[in-house]
Amino acid sequence: MNKLKKRWGIETNFQLTIIFIVFAITGSASAWLSKPFCFWLGITKEDLGYWFTPIRLLLIFPIYQILLVLIGFLFGQFKFFWAFEKKMLKRLGLGFLFND
Repeated sequence: MNKLKKRWGIETNFQLTIIFIVFAITGSASAWLSKPFCFWLGITKEDLGYWFTPIRLLLIFPIYQILLVLIGFLFGQFKFFWAFEKKMLKRLGLGFLFND
């Protein structure tokens, strides 16, 4: 755990625990929200067959990114998750979104 705390620049085990809780809640919430979002967009398993799962996973990704920052904010870890988000999006080639 000390390597992870050092890598992420975290001082306390409490902060690390909060960060793990935010990741857990965000993952569960994004998967849960993808079902009604697909329904709202009219994406059904009957229409797409085996393509439904990959498309749903593609929809989970932006939902996860937004929720990660929002839930991180609610838990008082906005600074950490905003930096985490920018780093992840830059690695995906979307660094042009930020003016750093």
